[in-house]
Amino acid sequence: MKNVNLGVIQESNKFHWTAPSVKLFSGRANYSLSQEIAQQLGTELSGINISPFSDGELYVKVLESVRGDDVFLIQPTSPPTNDSIMELLIIIDALKRASAERITVIMPYYGYARQDRKATGREPITSKLVADLLKTAGVHRVVALDLHASQIMGFFNTLVDHLFASPVLVDYVRAMGLQNPVVVSPDVGGVARARAFAKKLDQAPLAIIDKRRSHSTKNAVEVINLIGDVTNKTCILVDDIVDTAGTMSKASDLLLQKGANKVYACATHAVLSGKGVENIANSTIEKLIVTNSIHLPEEKRISKIEQLSVAPLLAEVICRIHNGDTVSSMFE
Repeated sequence: MKNVNLGVIQESNKFHWTAPSVKLFSGRANYSLSQEIAQQLGTELSGINISPFSDGELYVKVLESVRGDDVFLIQPTSPPTNDSIMELLIIIDALKRASAERITVIMPYYGYARQDRKATGREPITSKLVADLLKTAGVHRVVALDLHASQIMGFFNTLVDHLFASPVLVDYVRAMGLQNPVVVSPDVGGVARARAFAKKLDQAPLAIIDKRRSHSTKNAVEVINLIGDVTNKTCILVDDIVDTAGTMSKASDLLLQKGANKVYACATHAVLSGKGVENIANSTIEKLIVTNSIHLPEEKRISKIEQLSVAPLLAEVICRIHNGDTVSSMFE
């Protein structure tokens, strides 16, 4: 990561603030999204200097007073995950020691969320560990987008707002005008997510893929069977994270073998590590629709991947939290 002084030019106000003491900061993990959020709010990103020492340790300095302010810090813990998490914790500490009244962390992507339980002996529960680190650092509230499992909210000893990108994704899919759509969960664990998506997509039918993951190789997936009818239908695979894209690629092949006409895929978080982009490019998926919760570098922006912005959604949530308005009503 390069040295950077963060800040943008103030735009005209689109939201009404009940008090002037709000400050918006950004880490470096997804600065472009932070800029979009600031523009949506008609405000500016407050100044912060983030630069590494020669040994890789980070130096952080908040460039303006935050004493008594309501501070919002935007930073997904996306790859490089460990660097992003450490940067987030250091910025929180700097803001706490600068006497911020309240620190709310906006985490469009919550890293280490997939280790949310002990599947076998002698394993960590990293999603709980990250929650403890955030609390210890001094966070008052966390806003997360599409957590891998809802139970992660219970790992926090602070306020948590669990947001969903489905309104953004559903609106885009509905506008595509797909014929005979059926929503497909790529595994049993994602059934609740796919069911909610199908309900919002005009009560579309639901299908489920039964898969088993090989424990000998990380990220290796073996697709077993399909529950539901996809014959002569347009399938929409729905997941929270697309990483190496192995699950989605094999799921798409299975759906076409079972008689589906076309397969599209939706995921909130485009991790796309390893051969993820290559797997999508070579897959039978017509289009992968993702959000910008994770910054997508230029080399990963292929024609098969469509990225939608969650900046308006997050901007409204920030405004509601600052003004003391309800957040849950946005998703009812």
